[in-house]
Amino acid sequence: MERSTVVVVGAGMVARRLVEALVERGATEQWDVEVYGDEPYAPYDRVALTSWFDCDSIEELLLGDQSVWDAPGIHLHTGTPVEAVDPTSRTVVVGGQTRRYDALVLATGSYAAVPPVEGADLPGCFVYRTVDDLDSLRDWIERRGAELGRPVRSAVVGGGLLGLEAAGALTALGTATTVVEFADRLMPVQVDPGGGEALRRLIEGLGVDVRTSTATSRVVAGTDAAVSAMEFAHGDALDVDVVVFATGVRPRDELAREAGLAVHPRGGVLADEGCRTSAPDVFAVGEVACVADRVWGLVGPGYTMAEVVADRLLGGEATFTDADLSTKLKLLGVDVASFGDAFGTTPDSLEVVYADPVQGLYKKLVLSDDAGTLLGGVLVGDASAYGTLRPLVGHPLGADAAAWLLPESAQRPTGGALPDDATVCSCNNVSAGTVRCAVTDQGCTDLAGVKACTKAGTSCGSCVPMVKQLFQVQLAEAGIEVGNDLCEHFSLSRAQLFDVVRVSGIRTFSELLARHGRGRGCDVCRPVAASILASLYQEHVLDGEGAALQDTNDHVMANMQKDGSYSVVPRIPGGEVTPEGLIVIGEVAKDFGLYTKITGGQRIDLFGARIEQLPAIWSRLVDAGFESGHAYGKSLRTVKSCVGSTWCRYGVQDSVGLAIALELRYRGLRSPHKIKLGVSGCARECAEARGKDVGVIATDQGWNMYVGGNGGFTPRHAQLFAEDLTTEQLVRAIDRFLMYYVRTADRLQRTAPWVEAVEGGIDAVRAVVMDDSLGIAADLDAAMDAHVGGYRDEWAATLDDPEKLRKFASFVNAPDVADPDLAYVAERGQRRPAPPEERGVVIAGATLPVRTAGGPL
Repeated sequence: MERSTVVVVGAGMVARRLVEALVERGATEQWDVEVYGDEPYAPYDRVALTSWFDCDSIEELLLGDQSVWDAPGIHLHTGTPVEAVDPTSRTVVVGGQTRRYDALVLATGSYAAVPPVEGADLPGCFVYRTVDDLDSLRDWIERRGAELGRPVRSAVVGGGLLGLEAAGALTALGTATTVVEFADRLMPVQVDPGGGEALRRLIEGLGVDVRTSTATSRVVAGTDAAVSAMEFAHGDALDVDVVVFATGVRPRDELAREAGLAVHPRGGVLADEGCRTSAPDVFAVGEVACVADRVWGLVGPGYTMAEVVADRLLGGEATFTDADLSTKLKLLGVDVASFGDAFGTTPDSLEVVYADPVQGLYKKLVLSDDAGTLLGGVLVGDASAYGTLRPLVGHPLGADAAAWLLPESAQRPTGGALPDDATVCSCNNVSAGTVRCAVTDQGCTDLAGVKACTKAGTSCGSCVPMVKQLFQVQLAEAGIEVGNDLCEHFSLSRAQLFDVVRVSGIRTFSELLARHGRGRGCDVCRPVAASILASLYQEHVLDGEGAALQDTNDHVMANMQKDGSYSVVPRIPGGEVTPEGLIVIGEVAKDFGLYTKITGGQRIDLFGARIEQLPAIWSRLVDAGFESGHAYGKSLRTVKSCVGSTWCRYGVQDSVGLAIALELRYRGLRSPHKIKLGVSGCARECAEARGKDVGVIATDQGWNMYVGGNGGFTPRHAQLFAEDLTTEQLVRAIDRFLMYYVRTADRLQRTAPWVEAVEGGIDAVRAVVMDDSLGIAADLDAAMDAHVGGYRDEWAATLDDPEKLRKFASFVNAPDVADPDLAYVAERGQRRPAPPEERGVVIAGATLPVRTAGGPL
């Protein structure tokens, strides 16, 4: 058979998908595929562009299996731009030479748009589009910082997806960053006003300044002709040393224009539903193509177009009629997702909204007028439901809509209920039925096999949790043992990973990943590894690379609050505190203007501390004998107690003394989730011990031990575990129970569901702890003894380490300057954060007069 040649102009993500589709369909038996790219690299993951700063080489960013470029008939030409196209003669000009084609695919993508702002071409102005752009940006920041002798100040023009990605990169590079957005909210294309406000609050809480409803009028040069400031349309200015323009992209359609192809007035090569342009046998795909009167700016639609063209080249009739514009990503560590009719434009549609500004959550579902069918939604702060909800767009929810939005909802349906035609992976157009068939018809038994077989989850990755859930349900139905991989980077459960670290002696995440994982890790496995390493080695959370693995609260050893300030919780074992201790706490709260509250766990919580104040606050508390209460960690929180036999006429045992001993024993124990204990001095149960992970109730003969209780969204009553124990027996039983839990529970699994999940339930756990049924009691005892012997207060250690103290700065370039966005209102003799409706009249850092009970300000 005479071979034909298809020339692909452009070597980006969509071009690669086209090549894969052609290879998979066996098209290379009749087609030679010549791919020409401008950049000197094979196609790389532009969606994960920011991760380039963490890569050692371009190979880490390249897309997929590179062997596709070695397939017969496939030829990749990097650093080789196509200079001209002649549809009449069916030729292209490359390197001054004319090459003939039988079919041509324009996959030239887009370029970063720079608004017509005066000074946008000054040294120090950048776009954020390619790895070379990022290299130039990083080099400029390093060089400029050395020249100025201070941290660099940066600004990002554009608060959309790319703008916030750039802001995250600039912050990671050590610059003080400001995002400037013309619209009235961040990500105006993806999220509604409520979601935009929640996103802004979260982003500002991470130290990034945000200016919305702001137009940049010009960029100003300093004495050395480089960027020194930005001026805005409403008259004020901002001192900056680098400006990144992230104001969108424009189709690279210049080759098509010069060749006489039909082009949309607003840009983009006009193409029909078969992706055919106005010239014979010339196709357009991806961001350069204008199909159905619009340019589709996401990789998912581009992949679908690539599939259509591959089919057409083989004589098929595939069409591109619509695409899923859903997005899910993590910006500066904040989950953001939108899907379907996110703005509720469908006539008579209904909206169900859940907002929790304290936790930084905003969730909205758009429903049909009968509240039965899901039309779309917005998720900010917690996008865990995205993988299940997005495939259900256009389908009945099958449950109360609120059940999908409330945190940790036990009513939330699973992926097993998805209809076969529901699209699970929009990037590669993979349905739930295709994933199920990969298990039943093609024998895939692990996540990697399903991804390789279906391509689901191989692009942006947001659908991976749902894909995993689907194939696990299908495996279970087929009677095949289901794996419990922690994430796609580790083919081990948390318990197995714990054992690997314990047995091998691995002490860093890098070594763990290199020996037993793959990739670079994620926000699932990194905190889990940090917890395991801390459990085994009692190392400081800010030591070495461990600091980068921690969640935000652990990273600064304090709980972040709704306004970006922090709370301080000193440990008060058993709720017992001396008058001198109370005086010190009161003086600290008074001197630093902290809101003070006694918590339900018998501790004192001090709210409103700025990050740069934390070392000074803790210095005074540590000097007074206090230590960290670990309110920020997945560890022991508190041991609550009544006054017991010391004071109470009903008490039969010293509950306070035992509570203090237990709290001092288990303080700092890192675990899969938080742990709470309670000790009651008699059966009247004033300490509410049966609502705790471990509860202890005094009897005339000793102590009764209860396990598996918790409050929260799904309250559990603790179950009786052992009766009439001596204090020594009780402590050893708690030691073993907690250490067995730490070793074997899944991530973020409380003791209540863990006990239920253990094969054999509470009886099996009791056999391990009390009867040593597994022969590991001595090992568990030794592990707990090692924890107790190796404990050191984290804040005391931090105060002795100047390098750790450098992390506590309000701004990189002004570490002692207070955050000007913090504003408070006086109420009941203390101050609280000013809500949006009151902030308009609050001067930054100031406090309004006291509000009268029930009355206006």
